[in-house]
Amino acid sequence: MFETFEAAQRWIESVQKFGQKLDLTRMKEACKLLDHPQLTFKTIHIGGTNGKGSTLNFLKHILAEAGYRVGTFTSPYVVHFNERITLDGEPIPQADLLHYINIIHDFQERYRREYGDQITFFELMTLISFLYFRDRDVDVVLYEVGLGGRLDATNVIAPLLAVITSVGYDHMHVLGDNLASIAREKLGIVKDGVPLVSGHMDETLDETFREVTDRKQAPLYLAREEPLANINPGPPTTFQFQGTDYTINQVGLHQVENARTALIAADVLARRDAFRISAASKRRGLERARMPGRFELVERGVILDGAHNISSLEALIASIKAYYPDTPIRVLFTVMRDKAYVPMLKRLERIADRLIFTELSNPRGERASVLLEHATHPRAEAVPDCQEAYARAKPEPSEDAILLAVGSLYFISELRRHILGEGLA
Repeated sequence: MFETFEAAQRWIESVQKFGQKLDLTRMKEACKLLDHPQLTFKTIHIGGTNGKGSTLNFLKHILAEAGYRVGTFTSPYVVHFNERITLDGEPIPQADLLHYINIIHDFQERYRREYGDQITFFELMTLISFLYFRDRDVDVVLYEVGLGGRLDATNVIAPLLAVITSVGYDHMHVLGDNLASIAREKLGIVKDGVPLVSGHMDETLDETFREVTDRKQAPLYLAREEPLANINPGPPTTFQFQGTDYTINQVGLHQVENARTALIAADVLARRDAFRISAASKRRGLERARMPGRFELVERGVILDGAHNISSLEALIASIKAYYPDTPIRVLFTVMRDKAYVPMLKRLERIADRLIFTELSNPRGERASVLLEHATHPRAEAVPDCQEAYARAKPEPSEDAILLAVGSLYFISELRRHILGEGLA
């Protein structure tokens, strides 16, 4: 038994992140042994290459404004470890998380004895969320896919609704090296008869989406068939959808797409599952949504963004150009070594006045010196220490410049704690 939350967190974070077998065998067996806690509450499943966290956040606020008790399961965390699991907008209390980690620690030992296998970190966190929400009076829980969809640990839930926000290139070593194969992995969350809302998507994937939803007899709602109008990037950002004016305080043009996806999801829930969601709830929910690490202005001239693949980076660059068309942009960049980061680096070189590479404390992070080897920018440098790199890159008060820190949510989490003085949960 762990007596402190810190000891419990150290143990669970020491567990292998991913298993040798990329399938749902462990999760299915674990849920069976635990008497299927994931089936004791209503769920919504949200996947996609980019935008799934923001879309989940918008939908969470809409449902909360409509008076529902809403749980969420997301990853990775940006500020605090326990924000992976929230209820009514509040992270699971440390005392509760300690309680469930102790339960799942003993369960892990039982599973290892009976099956000769070890449940992974992400699977354990998913199981903890099932137990926590089973024991709470919750109306609905929004589950964010961790990786892909078909074989993701969350794909043992029986959702009321599935959402796929986007399909782009990421995790190709697992999901495939073309958009159709990546789409099929993400479409693995579609269940028989359960509606699917699709956000921003390449039209060439329509046939793939319709093939899967037709086979599953799952109604398909394509966001682009509901046009947006009068987009004003602000901040705050305003737009019109289905004849109604909306305001969001999430900066970035791509957030309008995510907000639209959340609105369509809310409409489908209201029509099909007896959720009572008023027009005022939708407006207030979008306006009140905030999310750290997404085009977040944390200090004067300093923007943090967790873009970690080429499609999310291109959306970020489009927003930077829209909001700061004539301002010099310096870039602070690091990334996980298993990412296809060279195309990202080349895109950043096109907009950067200066380019500073740094490193993460995470062992998966790429070294600054290796990143520098791929650079052709005349003002590129490597500063391995993250805090020193930030001090060098941060604009002086007299400078008219923007510092964009980007490359990984893990990086943004680490840097954000340094800038804002927030402790590790």
